[in-house]
Amino acid sequence: MKTLANIDILEPTFIANPYPTFKLLRTESPVHPITLRDGSRAWLITRYDDAVLVMQDRRFVKDLRQILTPEEVAKMPYQQELLSLLGNTMLDFDPPNHTRLRVLVQKAFSPRMIEQLDSRIQEIADSLLDAVEHQDKMDLIEDYAHLLPIIVIAEMLGVPVEDRDKFRYWSNEVIVDDMSLENQQHLVEVTREFTDYFKEMFAQRRINPKDDLISALVQAEDAGDKLSEKELYSMVLLLLVAGHETTVNLITNGMLALFQHPEQLALLKQYPELIDSAVEEFLRYDGSVEYATFRYASEDVELRGTRIPRGEQVMVVLASANRDERKFSNPDKLDIQRTENRHLAFGHGIHYCLGASLARMEGKIAINTLLRRIPNIDLNIFPSELQWRPSLVARGVMSLPVKFNR
Repeated sequence: MKTLANIDILEPTFIANPYPTFKLLRTESPVHPITLRDGSRAWLITRYDDAVLVMQDRRFVKDLRQILTPEEVAKMPYQQELLSLLGNTMLDFDPPNHTRLRVLVQKAFSPRMIEQLDSRIQEIADSLLDAVEHQDKMDLIEDYAHLLPIIVIAEMLGVPVEDRDKFRYWSNEVIVDDMSLENQQHLVEVTREFTDYFKEMFAQRRINPKDDLISALVQAEDAGDKLSEKELYSMVLLLLVAGHETTVNLITNGMLALFQHPEQLALLKQYPELIDSAVEEFLRYDGSVEYATFRYASEDVELRGTRIPRGEQVMVVLASANRDERKFSNPDKLDIQRTENRHLAFGHGIHYCLGASLARMEGKIAINTLLRRIPNIDLNIFPSELQWRPSLVARGVMSLPVKFNR
């Protein structure tokens, strides 16, 4: 096991199984400093109660611009442009800006819109399995888990079918593990491609609105307030990444957990009505978001006897909080019948994921349909051979080969 002095959260063997280290951190150093690959320091928050505290404590802010001096901002040329292009969502702001944006976006992302998607998601799941069920193997991500949510979010936004591959590229590039100067420059170029594409679409929807999310966002208004152009770009990119990448990982990580716990797999096949509690357990056990997005200490803050200096990055480790033995019984055990399961997979407080209900719906339909249509599905790779994606936010594998034992 790695010592607590040299944790590299992007090292492949750590990513493959971070849970023993998280357990050690919860016991010995629940507020723990690490050095990221760009040389900056961040603080890992690994206990459940501390995670909840940090996610609702106003001393920890999401908007870095609140606490930087003009001199500090001047030293970050690419980050300034990235913040301008990407940093204008609910996820990046604190009240009152966060409150304003959430009110506007909630109107376009209403429960009514989500409820109407149930039959369409089922239709998409069935059509994807129609294309592969005659085979004896597939890549669960490439052929199913990726395609289902990307089709759903693209249709919701109103993006043409032929442009979905662009969506995947942008989504993959934005979830970065390296904020070196070279990578920041590349990210700026990617976001410029993204904004050029949607600039034309926004203009079209203002003239000729349709029954889609882009039109709803363009028209969203509350007391004379609308989303600015930069806020529209940031919000669409957030919906793209949050509405696609996280659901891919929910489906994939959930199925991988079932493959590694055959008794739970057999139980869900026999009792598909357990899918509600099963999805909640997948989210807790090995969720699709490992770390909450950065927060910053707006002042010196003492937590668990440790001082976090003003301006430093704080990373709430959702994956660790969701296995905290102080909160969950037998936390390292997968139990799809678990009833007490107040996990933090979708965050907590004012930044709780707006798309949680959509992700849950997609996960339930995707997994139950897969097990009903292809009941003899199994892993076609040794778990030790899986390659996990390096990320400072998401948790998921690169691919998941499966076979059908007919």
